[in-house]
Amino acid sequence: MKVILANDGIAQSGKDLLEKEGFEVIETRVAQEQLANFINEHKIEGLLVRSATKVDKKVIDACSNLKLIGRGGVGMDNIDVAYAESKGIEVFNTPEASSESVAELVFAHLFTAVRFLHDSNRNMPLEGDSQFKFLKKSYAGGTELRGKTLGIVGFGRIGQATARMALSLGMQVLFTDHTITETEIEATFFDGQSLKFKLKADTLETVLANSDFVSLHVPAQDRYLLGAKEIGLMKPGAGIINTSRGGVLDEVALVEALDNDHLSFAGLDVYESEPHPEIKILMHPKISMTPHIGASTVEAQQRIGVELAQKVIATLN
Repeated sequence: MKVILANDGIAQSGKDLLEKEGFEVIETRVAQEQLANFINEHKIEGLLVRSATKVDKKVIDACSNLKLIGRGGVGMDNIDVAYAESKGIEVFNTPEASSESVAELVFAHLFTAVRFLHDSNRNMPLEGDSQFKFLKKSYAGGTELRGKTLGIVGFGRIGQATARMALSLGMQVLFTDHTITETEIEATFFDGQSLKFKLKADTLETVLANSDFVSLHVPAQDRYLLGAKEIGLMKPGAGIINTSRGGVLDEVALVEALDNDHLSFAGLDVYESEPHPEIKILMHPKISMTPHIGASTVEAQQRIGVELAQKVIATLN
């Protein structure tokens, strides 16, 4: 029987599919320093991870029985992909399964921020009974998303899913990407009808300068993609959402831009110092925050589990 270790867990739908095909699925959460020994001891052929487990050269070299590494999600910066493949190990991820979930979180932050819900939800329990009229006045200057321009930096599957939602809301979409120069986005509706939109890429500078809101959808970077210079190009009063990776956005420059009112808000699901976000970020009244939950919906986890299982079966059977 082939043994699979789902070290960061797997949805029941994926586990059931694997077991139906004759695989043994172990869901024990193995500490990083014990991972290689555990894999060897249990003769594990397939390792399934999320973002918590790192599969580096040291682990790969120590596990000669390993035949595949599957990443539930999009980014694979926690896996030494090139080295694993050089050793004949199959490496794959699930790029489509969580796109809609992350895109919806982008809009959860956008809707929250333009109507000050993140700050209102902090203050209403404390002062709603005594300062109701004051709070009503404080949060009365919200704006609408319809008719505004959303700039998308990185136009892979998640960026395109975000674009579809923006177009469906009546927003204009600008995008920039290293490889995609033009594409067609199809927005589908509940009754089967759809509309197609042709979009052409712009430079990063053009997107930043002409967007009311900017959403980041890029992999981990060696340096800041948006630092003080790039944030300075953005419209006064614009907002920024980062649901991609911590470290692509300079948080010091972000806080400064929020404090001097150049930016009106930020929505963050990822952080430079994750899993210990800086206190200035956590306490800032203009930042809507979530703890890296972009793909963490019931539906996305079920899709991820099934997609992982299907790829394991295709590889090892």
